[in-house]
Amino acid sequence: MPPTKSPDRSHASLRTSTTKDDDRRALAGLLDELTALYREVDASFAGQTCPASTECCRFGVTGREPYVTSIELALVQRAIAARGGGRTLGRTPPPLASSEDTSRGKRRLTTVDERVCPLLDENGRCAIYTSRPFGCRTYWCERATSPAGVDQRAINAFVRRIKDLAARHAPEGDLGRPLTRALAGVSSGPGPRRRR
Repeated sequence: MPPTKSPDRSHASLRTSTTKDDDRRALAGLLDELTALYREVDASFAGQTCPASTECCRFGVTGREPYVTSIELALVQRAIAARGGGRTLGRTPPPLASSEDTSRGKRRLTTVDERVCPLLDENGRCAIYTSRPFGCRTYWCERATSPAGVDQRAINAFVRRIKDLAARHAPEGDLGRPLTRALAGVSSGPGPRRRR
């Protein structure tokens, strides 16, 4: 009776390594496609002017929050990692308005009420600006101006292309989630910050 061969573990290890390398290359390709698409978005809306007040980054003020797909979240994660990981984020910027009463007796929003985007740094600037999600690139406060107005058809076309990329990235990756919730679900990234 011939001796039985033990399974060759080196081949299994090689297959696993090759699969991981293939996955990394596939992700890098999708992120390159997303970055190129973002350049198109930025060029398409180059005439839009923004006062850079960061009001749109304060979700409690606007009542709106960008939704992100899986591929957009992957780009955000890569940008966070390039800055040194989640521990480099989470420093609360000052509120837009003080918490003191106004002359009419109405209380202004505090930082807690503003629900500040966890990607804003302590200076009130986006820590990952070049990798910011699509919703951050195409949402403008009331003070923003555009020579031709917002082209909703162009926005919808870009959204479809991003969703197509996200569907290739992960099952149900095209289903957007609120940015703060998506970041909270990322173990290596920053979650929503508690403000005191």
